[in-house]
Amino acid sequence: MGLVRERVFAHYFGNSAAADAFRAAQKIPNFLQNLFGEGVLSASFIPVYARLLSEKCHVEADHIAGVIATVLAIVTSILSLIGVLLTPTLIDLIAPGFEGEKRSLTIQLVQILFPGVALLVMSAWCLGILNSHRRYFLSYVAPVVWNLAIIGALLIFGSRQNQNDLAVTTAWGLVLGCVLQFVIQLPTVSKLLTSFRFSLDLRSEHVRRVLANFSSVVLARGVVQISAYIDNMLASLLPTGAVAIVGYAQTLYLLPVSLFGMSVSAASLAEMSRSRGEASSATAAESNEVLRSQLERGLRPIAFFVFPSMAAYLVLGDVVIAALYQTGKFSQDDVFRVWAALAGCSLGLLSSTLGRLYVSTFYALEDTRSPLWIAMVRVALTTSLGYVASVEVPKRLGIDPSWGIVCLTVSSSVVGWLEFSLLRAKLHARLGRAGLPWSFLWKIGVASLLASAVGMGVKTLVHLLVPRLPPYLAAIPVFACFGFVYFGITHVFRVAEAASVMNRVIGRLGVRR
Repeated sequence: MGLVRERVFAHYFGNSAAADAFRAAQKIPNFLQNLFGEGVLSASFIPVYARLLSEKCHVEADHIAGVIATVLAIVTSILSLIGVLLTPTLIDLIAPGFEGEKRSLTIQLVQILFPGVALLVMSAWCLGILNSHRRYFLSYVAPVVWNLAIIGALLIFGSRQNQNDLAVTTAWGLVLGCVLQFVIQLPTVSKLLTSFRFSLDLRSEHVRRVLANFSSVVLARGVVQISAYIDNMLASLLPTGAVAIVGYAQTLYLLPVSLFGMSVSAASLAEMSRSRGEASSATAAESNEVLRSQLERGLRPIAFFVFPSMAAYLVLGDVVIAALYQTGKFSQDDVFRVWAALAGCSLGLLSSTLGRLYVSTFYALEDTRSPLWIAMVRVALTTSLGYVASVEVPKRLGIDPSWGIVCLTVSSSVVGWLEFSLLRAKLHARLGRAGLPWSFLWKIGVASLLASAVGMGVKTLVHLLVPRLPPYLAAIPVFACFGFVYFGITHVFRVAEAASVMNRVIGRLGVRR
């Protein structure tokens, strides 16, 4: 649904100044969501809450849930109010290149979005409760309602309003989506929390542990968010459309991260935390071995799906982007500009997704400091390399400044691989070596390369035979052949994940083997 939302958004906004304003406006209140939302609650709340559930301490678990909900509601309300009042200053920090009408529109959008995004933090609290009870479906389907509210606003008012007015309407649609996403989870959460009540009683040892972890993770997430905002700030210094281009590219980049990296990491964190509670009598070595085994089991499915995603974005990115975005004001020239940015992002796709699982393992160990200092290294490098790559390199080489977007995304990928290397080295020192075997990597690597070559051939053939075929239809044979070749070759190589996927498909179809 996020992809559908992006296609509708691209149809009405393209790479216009209003698109730049909306993308930048989303970034600022999203800082609040990312600072106190899913990632922080997953790291600080779920390990303690899930362990209490595994130990059958339901009353204490509900008490912690009530205290955390109260603290989040108070803190996010205060920060939202401050954010609305200080919006002009925030715009100067995050988008210093915006001036005149674009700056005024961005300020208006941010002031609309701030209160709604605070509700997304409470939605993340619901997600923490549901995940700990192994209820994964509702919390990850709830954002569908959020997307539908935005899509509805665009479709209803898209042809009736100019771009600036439509951006304001879309912002109100986003706020409505935030309300719906929170409300839709409440009935199930209320059934799970049988003795829940709002409270500011901080005397419990478990509450203090959550809050202690919370502060470290907030700092770590804050550092990571600063890195993302630095990218946005640098993009605002580039020609008009740069912020929107980075936004379109990041949406596609985050698709495999969300589907495979975040999903596996979210489930693994809850299970790792539960296993530590269930194995409280085991020795440290035995407990570490359990975590190491769970880590390795999580790395394989992530790599199995992300490696071909990375290859597809690099080789066939124009097909993906044209299929999703090329409509209305989004032109063929825009396709190639977004593809260039996406290719730069994709170089770090595997490190980013695998890194999320390593971070979740640290959080399951209730070690929030190691990811923090590694994140600080990342920000320092992102700032220095990002500025040099996006601003100084095009200037020194005498090339079009718009190429700074590609240089910016490539530098982010380089820093992402360094961050992953540091996370892996630190965790190996704690648990022992855990990773992907080379026999597995070369198999999925060869399969990805061959699938990409076949995809390229099919793309060329389709363009020759049916040159006027709409992009969304042209993508079907290209990626059907890409997927068939990848799964076929990995199945021939006896990759367990390929066999698992095929067995599930066959089982759903009711075919007996």
